[in-house]
Amino acid sequence: MAIRKFLTFLLQTIMTGLAAAFLYILLIDPDLLRNNGTVVEVIESPQKSALESADQSRTGQRGRPVSYADAVEKAVPAVVNIHTAKVITHRVHPLLTDPIFQKFFGDQFAKARKEVQTSLGSGVLISTQGHILTNNHVIEGADQIQILLADGRSARARVVGTDLDTDLAVLHITADELPSIVIGDSRRLRVGDVVLAIGNPFGVGQTVTSGIISATGRDHLGITAYEDFIQTDAAINPGNSGGALINTHGELIGINSAIYSKSGGSQGIGFAIPISLAKGVMTQIIEHGYVIRGWLGIEALDMTPQLAKTTDQPYTRGMLISTVINNGPAADAGLLPGDILVAINGKPIEETNEVMKTISRQKPGTLIKLNGVRKGVAFSTQARVIQRPGRNKPAS
Repeated sequence: MAIRKFLTFLLQTIMTGLAAAFLYILLIDPDLLRNNGTVVEVIESPQKSALESADQSRTGQRGRPVSYADAVEKAVPAVVNIHTAKVITHRVHPLLTDPIFQKFFGDQFAKARKEVQTSLGSGVLISTQGHILTNNHVIEGADQIQILLADGRSARARVVGTDLDTDLAVLHITADELPSIVIGDSRRLRVGDVVLAIGNPFGVGQTVTSGIISATGRDHLGITAYEDFIQTDAAINPGNSGGALINTHGELIGINSAIYSKSGGSQGIGFAIPISLAKGVMTQIIEHGYVIRGWLGIEALDMTPQLAKTTDQPYTRGMLISTVINNGPAADAGLLPGDILVAINGKPIEETNEVMKTISRQKPGTLIKLNGVRKGVAFSTQARVIQRPGRNKPAS
């Protein structure tokens, strides 16, 4: 019994001493808790390191928010504002030219009334020689085109050529020390990539908006004949047309072209022509004044089981020819409405849109091999493509 009391007393004394020592160090001399020349290696958990690393990538160095100012600064000098003017002549009502009417009221009402209509848009300087890439609808029908550069200078522009099938146009101005944008690679874009739209919305002046790539390869929108749009939620508004869509390195990846909107303003669905498509069009316009495209003279639809049932056709993968243009290459090759094309140059047809692009890339005079099915019977033929008629001509 005496031994148990002694041990209890000893344990209480030790605990009291330790508590007193801890309070002394904590309140009187906290420096004793610090490392006193002893090397201490702290190993952080991998999860914590990854989280801190990701946080640093979002906020940038020294905790500052990420900025796209460097990319904008690189691209902005090459983005221009386009001001167009068009003279519209209003026809005179036949009543105003009637001799009896003029007898009482004179001929002052019989004179045609002219009105100058102006519009705004954007464009991108793609060479230091003064070539500007923009949308065709920005300058279509304009009698006068004035370019306002980012540095405040202005210049009169002439039309080098246009392409209605992609809604692109190339202009040219003459000025000293012109900037030009760096052209990127739109084929490497991924959904989720950050992009910036630069233009002149509503005429308020050069404006930058940001967003991401919402989709690539958008087609069947009914905007142009050849569609391969980049979709973005970067705000694009009237006046942005023809402006630049750039990546975070300040490189041009697209030409802002259209918006989907019920109100006329941005609703987060904008479309840009990828530079991979625009570059080929631009090169041909600069070299020839217009775009040279192969043409077969057909209209077609993707073949589906539903379409086969509707048209009483045997279903097979390919495209159903709906129209054959008289005296065109397809008519000369013996193709008929209702034929189903299943292969072109030995390659199976997956999508009608891709086939039309393939044909358009052929030089006029090229002979292509076509395989198809007519009323369940296979056939093959050859057609010689020609230049697509009546669409694009050199600028006057």
